[in-house]
Order: sequence, then C-alpha cells, then structure tokens
Amino acid sequence: MRKGSVLSAFFGVIRRDALSLWRRRADALNPIWFAAIVITLFPLALGPEAAKLARIAGGVIWVIVLLASLLSLDALFRADLEEGSLDVMLTSAQPLAVLAGAKILLHWIATGLPLLAITPLAATALGLSPRALPVLLTSLALGTPIISVIGACAAALTAGLRRAGMLLSLIVLPLVVPVLIFGAGAVEASLTGASTTQPLLLLAAGLAAAVSLGPLVCAAALRLGNH
Repeated sequence: MRKGSVLSAFFGVIRRDALSLWRRRADALNPIWFAAIVITLFPLALGPEAAKLARIAGGVIWVIVLLASLLSLDALFRADLEEGSLDVMLTSAQPLAVLAGAKILLHWIATGLPLLAITPLAATALGLSPRALPVLLTSLALGTPIISVIGACAAALTAGLRRAGMLLSLIVLPLVVPVLIFGAGAVEASLTGASTTQPLLLLAAGLAAAVSLGPLVCAAALRLGNH
C-alpha cells in the first residue's frame, strides 16, 4: 500500500470532519461554553475565600476539562454511522486504524486544544498561583490527548447503541481517573514545592502508549461494535 494514499486518506478524513464540524459549529462550541460557565460559577459557590479557591484551582480545572471533553464524544462516530460513511471506513482499502487516528486527532484539535487555550484565563479566574500555570498547561497538553484516545475507543464501541451517552461516560470515567490524578497531582506538587517530574513523566508515558496503541484499539472497537 502506497504511503501517499494512506496520508491522503488520513488528511481526507480530517478535512471532511472539519467541514462537518464547521457546519455544526454551535454544537462544537458546547464544551467551551460548559467550561466557561462552570469556571464562572465555581468561585460564586465557594465564596470569597481566595486562598481556598487557589489551593484547589488546579484540580478544579482538570475536572472541568475532563467533563467538557466528554460532551463531544457521543457524536464522534454517530454521524458517520447515520450517514453510512462508517460502513465505507470499515470496508475501505486504507487501514482503519489510520482513519480512526485522524478522527481522534480532530477531536483533540476541536475540543482539547481550545480548552487548553482558555486555561490561562481559567487559572486567573480561580486564583491559581502563576508559578503553577506552566505545570498545569504541560499536564493538560500531555493528558487531554489521552482523554481523546480513550474516549474515542469507548465511542467506537458504543456507536451502534441508541442513547449511549450515559454508558459512554461510565466506560470512560474510570479509565481516565489516573490521568486526572497525575495531572492534578503535578499541579499540587508545583504549589507545594515538590518535584513535578514523576507525574509529568507518567503522563508522557501514557501519551506515548495512547498515540501508538489507541488508533489500533479504536479500530478494533469499531469492528466489534458494528459487527
């Protein structure tokens, strides 16, 4: 199989899905609106005690990013299933893992990257110490792609089910808890002056495993879920 044809298929899926995402951009913005609303409401719920808010800001931002990322997972393969393009992907001469990898990448670009971009504003709103912001951004840059990969694998497995949103959350949440722990732990370590190397290295190792194995698992889940 020619390398050029595989790359063409990869970027073709990204281009097609990006156009589809642009057409329903109001829905695509839901994770960002969700994150912005929760970030706005959180200080109101905790009250004016800035020290308490700053102490938990890193964990709060991680939880918000995680939950916001879940909002767009249910539609990741459902539109393909309804339009019939999923059958084309399953029977394509191109490796299904490559096509799945393109969809995972676009999900992260459309969801994880914007959430990463608004993180400095969220950190400022929640009073996070400026010295912890680089660690927070690094942990999110390493962790959000892992969430996209795990979420895509679960979405592939449940794509053929009706009203699979709750089931999808039940599958994904336990699997991403370690990512949340290491990410929030790195931020906490930076606030207390401890070393952030270990949690960040663990996130980096998880990202390497997710990037190398995730598309293969996602392709297998697509075949299993739509057999």
